[in-house]
Amino acid sequence: MTRALVIGCGYVGLELGRQLLEDGHDVTGVRRSDDGLSAVEAAGLTPARADATDPDSLSSLPDADWVVFAASSGGRGADAARRVYVDGLRTVVEEFGGRDSPPERLVYTSSTGVYGDHGGDWVDEETPLDPTTEKTRVLAEAERVAVEEAADAGIDGSVARFAGLYGPNRYRLDRYLSGPVTEGYLNMVHRDDAAGAVRFLLTDDAARDEDVLLAVDDEPADKWAFADWLAAECGVDSPPKRTKSERLSDGDLSEAARRRILTSKRCSNGRLRELGYEFAYPTYREGYRAAIAAYRGESA
Repeated sequence: MTRALVIGCGYVGLELGRQLLEDGHDVTGVRRSDDGLSAVEAAGLTPARADATDPDSLSSLPDADWVVFAASSGGRGADAARRVYVDGLRTVVEEFGGRDSPPERLVYTSSTGVYGDHGGDWVDEETPLDPTTEKTRVLAEAERVAVEEAADAGIDGSVARFAGLYGPNRYRLDRYLSGPVTEGYLNMVHRDDAAGAVRFLLTDDAARDEDVLLAVDDEPADKWAFADWLAAECGVDSPPKRTKSERLSDGDLSEAARRRILTSKRCSNGRLRELGYEFAYPTYREGYRAAIAAYRGESA
């Protein structure tokens, strides 16, 4: 039985734990708070309290064959992100790499935000990174820790780069049904497939050779087309639309908001597909069915 340790066992980590548990693996879910541990226990995983940034707390964790670093910075700024994603991940690598029985595998969950703007062009695992914010530069640095510093510690490390996560409790129907919706692309992945991609990186022989894999579904969605489809499926009028120029003319935009509006790319899952991963929700059409049924008061 393989021992898996999920550090930051939250939205994706809990689903990953459930999937690994179904495969017969021994899964420990690590959270910083008692409230978080109750969710881990409810999912049927072994709960353990520790903080990735605290070496003393990590020393109490059990040995593991696989370590997944899916911790969150709590939505705070770049300094908090660096403390968790870079310093915390480095502490995890040092702690487990220094053990008598170090892990075989480590997977770090990153973001497609590390690509920056590509003017709507396609990006994949071979596309050079161009992080344009301090936070995405932190994520890119953490990727290096996960691969290079993990290798130096004798651990085979990989990165799963997530597109925008959606799924239970994160469908955001009101945002797209009410509008206004600004033009652009949505790169998305359902929570179950984000977890599935990490599981694939851990368990598939061919995937284990990959330093990085993009976890994104088959179809980058045009925001206007997505909003119109969603409205039609929900039986409501299409929401109002606006161009990027119209949105940028608003005087209340922060610099970060302006950058998000101007950043455009389409993320390819070609490599993940080529290796043999099968999506539970290949596009938003399958992934939003449960949310649409709930909105209409129907059974999914």
